[in-house]
Amino acid sequence: MAMRALPVGSLHSIMAAVGIVDSGNHMAVVAVSLFVTLLCACIVLGHMMEEFQYISESVTAIFLGFCTGIVVLVTSSGASSHVLQFNEELFFIYLLPPIIFNAGFQVKKKSFFRNFVAIMLFGVIGVFISVAIITAGCKFMFPKLGLEKLVIGDYLALGTIFSATDSVCVLQVLNQDDSPLLYSLVFGEGVVNDATSVVLFRAVQKLALKHFTGMEVLQICGSFLQLFFSSTVLGVAIGLLSAYIIKTLYLARHSTDREIALMTIMAYLSYILAELFYLSGILTVFFCGIVMSHYTWHNVTESSRVTTKHGFATMSFIAETFIFLYVGMDALDVDKWNMVQITAGNYFGLFMTLIVLILVGRAAFVFPLSALSNYMRKSSDTKITFRQQIMIWWAGLMRGAVSIALAFNQFTSSGDAKSPEYAAAITITIGIVLFSLTVFGTATKPLMHWVLLPTSRSELGESEPNTPKDFAFADFHVPLLLGSSQQTGSPHPGPRRSSLAVLLSAPSNIIHDGWRSFDDGYMRPLFGGRGFVPYNTDVLTNAEDDAAYPFHSPFHSRS
Repeated sequence: MAMRALPVGSLHSIMAAVGIVDSGNHMAVVAVSLFVTLLCACIVLGHMMEEFQYISESVTAIFLGFCTGIVVLVTSSGASSHVLQFNEELFFIYLLPPIIFNAGFQVKKKSFFRNFVAIMLFGVIGVFISVAIITAGCKFMFPKLGLEKLVIGDYLALGTIFSATDSVCVLQVLNQDDSPLLYSLVFGEGVVNDATSVVLFRAVQKLALKHFTGMEVLQICGSFLQLFFSSTVLGVAIGLLSAYIIKTLYLARHSTDREIALMTIMAYLSYILAELFYLSGILTVFFCGIVMSHYTWHNVTESSRVTTKHGFATMSFIAETFIFLYVGMDALDVDKWNMVQITAGNYFGLFMTLIVLILVGRAAFVFPLSALSNYMRKSSDTKITFRQQIMIWWAGLMRGAVSIALAFNQFTSSGDAKSPEYAAAITITIGIVLFSLTVFGTATKPLMHWVLLPTSRSELGESEPNTPKDFAFADFHVPLLLGSSQQTGSPHPGPRRSSLAVLLSAPSNIIHDGWRSFDDGYMRPLFGGRGFVPYNTDVLTNAEDDAAYPFHSPFHSRS
């Protein structure tokens, strides 16, 4: 039976029925069509500018959104610059989950856990230091510059908003094979930083602080730890459940679509369940992605591996592009600008205050924590050089999608600012994001060429094989965590370290060795993973795949 195409009126009725538009507002359909067209334009422009790496795709999306906002503003006679109206649920329920899940799913686990201590120092302890500096600076300077009605909860929210980094500009120009240590630290800290910032933001909102004392500090830390560990456990549990189901039932014997669908839905389920139980969905879906890439991904067929690897990356890319397009348009939101009641001089002072606080807050933990990390490392080959520390500091100066989402959550209601002070806060946030991505992001590549020296591919050994991030086949028995004795590759031991250094590094060695034994002895046999898959994972042609799995297609009829 031939299928008929739905007329535009029917499409509009369907969209109205599911709550996307009002039944009498056909312009909303035009707005959606225009936004989808802009997404296509961003993809094409990103491809055309692939060789010109001074400008990242996020900057391209912001610029295109900004230009579109100008056109809409002119055609509407200054009424609005928006194509779509902002919705908090759109950000937190539909756009952020694929971005964070893909970050966890694509992470190179061996490099991530090899540098786990340094990444956690930067991504967790560093966030607290940055939040403290930015919050204190805002509390001291903002009342002097016209923002006098903000409460301590708003200042803490600003601290978390401007501590959430976006290191995509550095990662786009940083070669993972040439600088594996630096890439691992920048990438790992970026995803942990985002998760920590969101959890801390939720903890601050949960307490609804009006005053700030020592007891409130303890309450924030306690709420943070409760959210952090609860969210992590939930994400790990759902990831392991998906691995067990796919390994046990082997869904691909009937259809590979089912195992792909199950992976996708259970990943999203982890986020929704976390929100249902008032946990951090961002942290939950991140660790669910790590567990799925370590166990579940190795239990599916080869075609499903390729599909999920590129499918999750594509969803993340579209979500990020959507956010940056909206940010570009929202920079011209006349309603928010009209609500701002401070002078241009004070506004510029607020802007420069935040820029300085971001620079200082970043430096206040990158260099001291790098020194601490180097003190804990055995080999001089794995120490973080001063040049690399500069790039780590620079990589965390950009602000992006997470900062925008948190700012809208704190200072707006359905896209509209709640007060003149909040209007100033949200417009400054958008300005900081635009400035940091365009100025800092554009200067990333020349700075990297000037600061970094050429490095060899053997800085930390070969790249990790057979992961969603690096799709290749090699040794199936490489553990998730490596013992420290296997990391350095140096035949000559380093100088004798102090008792304190030995004490600090000993727990790491114990964790590495203990996890290797536990993972190979109990986790992999139960949940699958590399080397423990229940069937042959060699690459098959379509004909060979049909012969090996005769019920592969859902449309296959048994005769």
